[in-house]
Amino acid sequence: MRVAIYVRVSTDDKGQDPENQLLQLRAWCAAAGHIITREYIEHASGAKGTNKRPEFAAMLADAHKRQFDLVLCWALDRLSREGMVPTVLHLQRLAAAGVGFHSYTEPMLSTDNEMVRDIVLAVMASLGKVERQKISERTRAGMQRAAAKGKHLGRLRLSATTRAQIVEMLRNGAGIRATAKAIGTGNETVHPIKREMAAATVNLSRF
Repeated sequence: MRVAIYVRVSTDDKGQDPENQLLQLRAWCAAAGHIITREYIEHASGAKGTNKRPEFAAMLADAHKRQFDLVLCWALDRLSREGMVPTVLHLQRLAAAGVGFHSYTEPMLSTDNEMVRDIVLAVMASLGKVERQKISERTRAGMQRAAAKGKHLGRLRLSATTRAQIVEMLRNGAGIRATAKAIGTGNETVHPIKREMAAATVNLSRF
């Protein structure tokens, strides 16, 4: 079997050495008679998405090119620490490409065994659903607590007077930052008004 080894060590932990994982993963492949096609060595947090982990992205791309049959990791959290839902999606992407996943220290979470793959993915997908529900419940509870304390949720509405002051300063040539500082608001509040004024000027110039 053609095997791709994916090893990840966190940049936050200077004591981690990818060689510690690689030695045992290579030995596992040798004992099973598998061929190692490539080793992907990542120095990044597992909580980061695919676009922040180039070796992980390369591994997924090569999986869809069927350059190997199995991805071997030290543990599932070496593959991803983004949460249950993204992790399940990664495993499903590998499975869709015909590539299995094997966790060296957690063989019960591996998907290279066809007899247990569907069960593992189904269980993890269910856990992911529970995780999404808990996150949603915590978010709603947080919003309710904030509302009970009288905190405003969402963007604050500008009063007509404040908006007029912003417009006047912009018309007199003040920049977005200077205007925001003078009025006591953020750049993100002034910028849309500046954009609206520019659009209105363009529309008037057409007549």
